[in-house]
Amino acid sequence: MTLRLTIGASDCDRLRALAEGQVPIAGVEADVTVMPLQPLFNLQMTEHRFDVTEFPIATWLRHFDNPIQDYVGIPVFPSRHFRFSCVYVNKAKGLAKPADLAGKRVGTMVWDMAAAVWLRGIFAEFHGLPVEAPIYVTAGAEAPRAGDDHPQYYPPGVRVEHVTDRSLSQMLADGEIDALYTARAPSTFFSAPDKVGRLFADPMAAELAYFRATGIYPPMHLVAVKTAFVDAHPWLPRALFDAFAESQRLSRLRLHDSATLAFGLPFLAQQLEETERLLGQDFWPVGFAKNRHMFATLIRYMRAEGLLRRDLAPEDLFPPSILET
Repeated sequence: MTLRLTIGASDCDRLRALAEGQVPIAGVEADVTVMPLQPLFNLQMTEHRFDVTEFPIATWLRHFDNPIQDYVGIPVFPSRHFRFSCVYVNKAKGLAKPADLAGKRVGTMVWDMAAAVWLRGIFAEFHGLPVEAPIYVTAGAEAPRAGDDHPQYYPPGVRVEHVTDRSLSQMLADGEIDALYTARAPSTFFSAPDKVGRLFADPMAAELAYFRATGIYPPMHLVAVKTAFVDAHPWLPRALFDAFAESQRLSRLRLHDSATLAFGLPFLAQQLEETERLLGQDFWPVGFAKNRHMFATLIRYMRAEGLLRRDLAPEDLFPPSILET
């Protein structure tokens, strides 16, 4: 009997072959909805709309503190990003390195947003900026926001201000905050380039240095399936892994196809070759084994902040069929 599942996904090349039906999921009849990322996450965090979904990785890890885990993770990562290029500053403040943010007002949309969790952990470990050193300001990115989209935990000893009547983008341009950790460039980076710039003058160099030191290309999202389906169908996690991994493999082949460029970048093929030279051919690894060190690092960062209270090993995160990947 075929299992019918609804799947929520963002519009990215890694998921496109699955979303378009080119890649079947063994034993599953999939109804895939592709939608913008933030509405997708908002629906899933509040209504749990989809049976299988792209899911923010730090938020997923936080679920392990619950008596019952709502979602089983699949170690395929639709989104990865180093995020050093996603730290923006008010140019008038004279900030040039992470340690300069001590005592400064740093904006972030959501405390457990993966981009911010990774940046706080990396800056504390490698750049001399303890997590508790800045003053953090939460607000909407481009418009005022009344409150958090889902419940947040704020560590003791960390100063956090909640602003509900202004956007982080405008606050940065106006100098009301000094810096911003974000997943998406603030509009004022483009509309007010004389006021808003990046913290790192050469973010790619800093990102490569981090990769050489750790071997980690940080995931922002993974794939997750509701636990009830896994309890009823223990074969499902591996079937999902195989399909999502195949979809990513096909996207990689498409990047190499220069007959018609997969994206509108004139030097796409050369840039892909350069990325493989710098990061290795398997720069977007799937499966448990190749990502065990990454999960151990993220667990360590989240436990240091109190975002994760349980002392977990990476092996505790997945069912046996996934540990074999």
